[in-house]
Amino acid sequence: MEKTVTLNDRTFKVMIPAEKIDRAVAAVAQRINADYGDKERPLFVGVLNGAFMFMSDLIKKIDFNCEISFVKLASYAGTESTGNVECLVGLNNDIAGRHVIIVEDIVDTGRSIAHMYTDLQRRNPASIEVCTLFFKPDSYSERLPIRYRALEIGNEFIVGYGLDYDQLGRNLKDIYVVTE
Repeated sequence: MEKTVTLNDRTFKVMIPAEKIDRAVAAVAQRINADYGDKERPLFVGVLNGAFMFMSDLIKKIDFNCEISFVKLASYAGTESTGNVECLVGLNNDIAGRHVIIVEDIVDTGRSIAHMYTDLQRRNPASIEVCTLFFKPDSYSERLPIRYRALEIGNEFIVGYGLDYDQLGRNLKDIYVVTE
């Protein structure tokens, strides 16, 4: 029998089990370790609320000295992107001359990540890269390269492992997709 959960008015079924997510996180962490192991204290900037679980698991697999911080952006209402990016909590760290890795739960259209990248670029970092748990190549409309992609998915609406549906489902260890 297929495992499902009901959140508010929608039913979701398992799409990606926790074990596959863990393997993908380990693989992307290995690439980051290889690329940043010789850099001085790179800064990981997690995008709240969705990236908190990914950021936690990713950082546990990082083998070099680093710092972490968080920002909070909003661009979704229910299952739809609003098309607008609102900064709810900003970054207070001085990033001039620092290597910055933005950690995002999901890159969909790319508007949020492009907005954040532009804001960080004004602060003169040594470099900025993006690491995302999920990347939707068919939805992505920006030119900014997404260097670290743990998993690529289609245009499904998903919840679990930090991602929500109207603030529910973030605590689920698997990724679920809405059933129609």
